[in-house]
Amino acid sequence: MNRSEFFHRSTQLACGVCAALVLGKNSATAAEATSSPAATPVDEALKRAKYENAFTNNWLTDLFDTIDAEVDPATKLKLMEGCGRGCFRRHKFKTDIAEAGKGDLEKLLAAYEKSFLIWRETGTVHIAYGSGSNGCFCPAARNRPARPNDLHCECTRATHEAIFETALGRPFKIELAETVRRGGNRCHLVVHLS
Repeated sequence: MNRSEFFHRSTQLACGVCAALVLGKNSATAAEATSSPAATPVDEALKRAKYENAFTNNWLTDLFDTIDAEVDPATKLKLMEGCGRGCFRRHKFKTDIAEAGKGDLEKLLAAYEKSFLIWRETGTVHIAYGSGSNGCFCPAARNRPARPNDLHCECTRATHEAIFETALGRPFKIELAETVRRGGNRCHLVVHLS
């Protein structure tokens, strides 16, 4: 193709594009006036995800309200401990902490330091996280209303018990010193070593 042909074809193309834009603009303007833009697959997926999130959070709120009203304290605790142990088994970073600390408290503390603030005091280990956070870290709890003695916090306690017990091969008592869901500034757990 020589310059003359190139120029001629480019001019034809430019004229065609201009005509399409003018004609298309008029039809697009008419369409916009009579209807809203079509939802994209992403818009539909987002709408569906928001609906499912709201539904799940409402369902969980109803479940926890029912548990609080109908179930004795010991059974409530067992239910949440089961969820906490399940969370430990389900999330690799938690099982990795236990595996890295297998049989050695100092190695366990070093493994914890990768994800949590942790320190040792006489007879105890302190685990803390969430300082300055806007809410609970747990996706199953963060969008539900918190309570002063929130049952869900027992789940995180049981998760950390599972980490310590798996790593060191014996039971540990862990206390909740403070949690975000119970009105604290962070989640702070105290592990009793003896």
